[in-house]
Amino acid sequence: MDKIEHRTVVTNGINMHIASTGTGPVILFLHGFPELWYSWRHQLLSLSSVGYRCIAPDLRGYGDTDAPRSVSEYTGLHLAGDLIGLLDSLGIDMVFLVGHDWGAMIAWYFCTFRPDRVKALINTSVPFLPRNPQGNLCSGLELCLETITISS
Repeated sequence: MDKIEHRTVVTNGINMHIASTGTGPVILFLHGFPELWYSWRHQLLSLSSVGYRCIAPDLRGYGDTDAPRSVSEYTGLHLAGDLIGLLDSLGIDMVFLVGHDWGAMIAWYFCTFRPDRVKALINTSVPFLPRNPQGNLCSGLELCLETITISS
């Protein structure tokens, strides 16, 4: 992993650790729970070897990135804002966005709030769930758990 560089970028009021390598069009990788940038190490090296600049941050609250204490500082706006600030600080206009698990959820927020900054989106492991202001996530989870219990 000699080619992967690590640095800290100030973005959206936090210090964010990033791992990056390569030059060319930018691919931004967003890790899942409970992962770190390290989950993408093989993709960083492989894709940078064929002409891409690959960046994988530790997301807000993970690894070497700051973890604000208040739960209210982990909204979709905060998480997408972290990434916009990251791109701005690196002078990057648009990215290919790749998300996994929790990172996929953040990627959808990013695309919703700033589609002008995304060339394409690739998400793995999590289906898209559109925002429902009248919905109650806890009730949905309880119903899901009841269904699993009854089926077992």
